[in-house]
Amino acid sequence: MISRALRAACAPALALVAGFMHAWAVASPTEGQPLWWLQLAAVALLVILLDRCRSAIAAAGLCWLFAACSIGGSVWWLYISLHVYGGLSSALAALSVLSLSGFLATYYALAGSVFCLLRPRDSTLRACLFAVLWLAADLLRATILTGFPWGAGGYAHTDGPFSTLAPWVGVYGIGAAAAFGAALLAGMLVRTRQIRGAWRPLVILALVLAAAARPDEAQDLVQAPPVSVTLLQANIAQEQKFESATGVRDALEWYAAQLLTASTALVVAPETAIPLLPDQLPPGYVEMLRAKFASGQQAALIGMPLGSEQQGYTNSVVGLRPDAAAYRYDKHHLVPFGEFVPPLFRWFTRMMNILLGDFESGAVGQPSFEWRGNRFALNICYEDLFGEELAVRFRNAAQAPTVLVNVSNIAWFGNTVAIDQHLQISRMRAREFERPVLRATNTGATAVIDRFGRVTDLLPRHTRGVLVARVQGGERITAYGWWLSRFGLWPFWVLVAVVITAGKAMRGGPTMTVPARSQM
Repeated sequence: MISRALRAACAPALALVAGFMHAWAVASPTEGQPLWWLQLAAVALLVILLDRCRSAIAAAGLCWLFAACSIGGSVWWLYISLHVYGGLSSALAALSVLSLSGFLATYYALAGSVFCLLRPRDSTLRACLFAVLWLAADLLRATILTGFPWGAGGYAHTDGPFSTLAPWVGVYGIGAAAAFGAALLAGMLVRTRQIRGAWRPLVILALVLAAAARPDEAQDLVQAPPVSVTLLQANIAQEQKFESATGVRDALEWYAAQLLTASTALVVAPETAIPLLPDQLPPGYVEMLRAKFASGQQAALIGMPLGSEQQGYTNSVVGLRPDAAAYRYDKHHLVPFGEFVPPLFRWFTRMMNILLGDFESGAVGQPSFEWRGNRFALNICYEDLFGEELAVRFRNAAQAPTVLVNVSNIAWFGNTVAIDQHLQISRMRAREFERPVLRATNTGATAVIDRFGRVTDLLPRHTRGVLVARVQGGERITAYGWWLSRFGLWPFWVLVAVVITAGKAMRGGPTMTVPARSQM
């Protein structure tokens, strides 16, 4: 009886372990780097467990455990914003993170149940089915209820062999390709008789990855003029950021000093660097900054809130340059509970002792900030998580961005792996669109990323500093940027529908047979 109970608990325990392995792979808590091989191992272990399931319910349960641990292990730092800064009790804050993780995990549970019902006997077809179902779960997670794809498996492949697919199919395509490879490996590891059927598609996958790589990365014939930039990182503690006697005073003084003394062509200050509305600023403050950039050869991008009670408020970036033409970017993809309250959740925010915004959303595809022969495309905080929204700006090649600029403040989450994860997200956007990324943040990671996803300049996190560098913009439109800007994520959904339809037509029993005592 005891041994039977232990065997019954073995698969769920392994699913939990695989989930935490997956979270670790996206950004290692010790070094902050993605571990592509660990992500493959985690998904392969899950597939091995699924192949031993004889019921859709059991498969759904294992996938739910895996995904809940993966997501929870990736976004545990939300606890800090809810408890330390939001004032929720530790129990309620932990329950909130667990509830979010559990809800998002239901998409993967659905994928697991469908896989168990439809899996073909052929190892290659089974791997294809698993890959598109995992892709469908990633897409649902990225879109439903404004989406929250943070920690998706594709981000573990910012480096490594699968990263060559970024300019062709983006992070979700990479995630699907990795799931396909992991499913093939799982079959080979469990049953040696499947090696003969699996090595050929693995070789084909390796050839595709090699062919997708650009041999001329060091030489790009289509480039924008180089520009010198200054990125500012004030490192103002979140608990003081909106306190008038400490954080607000410190921000106004420090950012003004840096903006007035910078000597580069472009100066970038992070999200809400100026934490007050224009009419709340000291007299002459705005005029002083405008006068600085009204003449000469310098421009600035400064994060600050805009608006009024009558017009509504926006989380924005203001652009200053010598031609005096007004420029502003208003954040489009707002953060639930931080920048707007979702319907039916007002009761939850009333329990929080936190400065919440009720912002208006800006339009998708707002114009870039044009300066020194470059077009700087702004996005604020976790907006760069949604590449399909950034891609809209690449529809018109003549107006496509040459440089992406992300301004952020993730001091809400402390000195945690969230900083490293956000850096990997920006690196993936750079690889997808082959555009350099400038990151100006309050506490990190303030960095310059080249158009192939390599971090060329980086400030130490949680320190006050100024990063001076040069950036070389790009003009070439990647295949991913071309089709994503026109069709969005729909080509992925078409692929999912085609493969699932084929899976129904070829439906068969499970390939692997195991002794009855080991079956779930």
